[in-house]
Amino acid sequence: MLSIKYIQENKKEVMARLQIKNFEAEAIIKEAIATDNNRRATQQKLDTCQSELNSLSKEIGNLFKSGKVQEANSAKQKTTELKEEIKNLTQELSEYEKQLHNILIRIPNLPNPWINSGKGAEDNVLIRSGGNIPCLDDKSLPHWELAKKYDIIDFELGTKITGSGFPVYKGQGAKLERGLINFFLDEAIKAGYKEVIPPLMVNEDSAFGTGQLPDKDEQMYFVGSDNFYLIPTSEVPVTNIYRDTILNASELPVKNTSYTPCFRREAGSYGKDVRGLNRIHQFDKVEIVRIELPENSYSALEEMVVHVENLVKKLELPYRIMRLCGADMSFTSAMTYDFEVFSAAEKKWLEVSSVSNFESFQANRLKLRYRDENDKKIKLAHTLNGSALALPRIVAALLENNQTADCIIIPAALRSQTGFDKIIC
Repeated sequence: MLSIKYIQENKKEVMARLQIKNFEAEAIIKEAIATDNNRRATQQKLDTCQSELNSLSKEIGNLFKSGKVQEANSAKQKTTELKEEIKNLTQELSEYEKQLHNILIRIPNLPNPWINSGKGAEDNVLIRSGGNIPCLDDKSLPHWELAKKYDIIDFELGTKITGSGFPVYKGQGAKLERGLINFFLDEAIKAGYKEVIPPLMVNEDSAFGTGQLPDKDEQMYFVGSDNFYLIPTSEVPVTNIYRDTILNASELPVKNTSYTPCFRREAGSYGKDVRGLNRIHQFDKVEIVRIELPENSYSALEEMVVHVENLVKKLELPYRIMRLCGADMSFTSAMTYDFEVFSAAEKKWLEVSSVSNFESFQANRLKLRYRDENDKKIKLAHTLNGSALALPRIVAALLENNQTADCIIIPAALRSQTGFDKIIC
């Protein structure tokens, strides 16, 4: 969440940078500033009344002691009026504060000034690519047909048990999924990330803190009886470990990794582009989360990008790294890199990771701060997170790209985790 102080002091810059996200900001920025001005004016009136009341309260005692009863009673009447005015002003101030909060939570994070605007995914910037796209013969199969052929993922059984978008992993498919999870966690731990296992449900405060609420309310599964949300990513519970926390600068960076199932409603998703594992409602993901000093957050972002790049390299997958344009960025992000791997049978690029710097946007919502060791002031930290990696499309690409006539080859880096070097019927 942007601070009203920053908006007040940098109105033109805020509107210009929000335009990069194709967000028409003029009306809401004017509304925020006008509401804040009203809030300030009300606060000033309240402070004046409170000061006058305090002075009168002291004066009344002195008047009584001096025998000036009539003047004392007149002053008492004035205090009664002031108390009523203070009550009304306090209520008015509370209303302005609520209004301002509800306005601010509707304003997206400012994109980094380096970001180009664009109109959509077609305007994302290619940073680099790697790996070799395999040449498959005409008999090659998409992953959903390979899953059926080798009996490793059952989409129909998942539909029977729950509904569409909840696959069942079986046999070597289940071992491959578990092997990938362990591989990603082990690599993150080697890179200095501390593993945590968080809850799979969060409360409303947690969902608000990382920006899922109110922006992505319709994409989250809600447990109405308890007012909990199933997590769409472990970014939510892991980052919220540090909600309402003041860290010492010496404790930063904080680096956490976590494996969890993730749950997304993906309302409105249908058609050939979401077949098989391309877009499902429950999926496994290993996440990396960092809390950084502001001056270090962009070097940390690049470090995270290199970490994810090394993962796809070790899996021997053709990949490309895209820096998202403003129009394709999320509500909360200041800069995002997407990783895509090539699906040889489907002949298209599949997104498998987003690595983002949120700067202080989440931290302001979370009240996640640190104590500067130089000036001892309390300041907002920067938060970052990335998929390292999301499994469904990684599995899809591994199955399709490594298929032969009679088996699917497992990349060498995974074999110690899976216990086998190929999937066979």
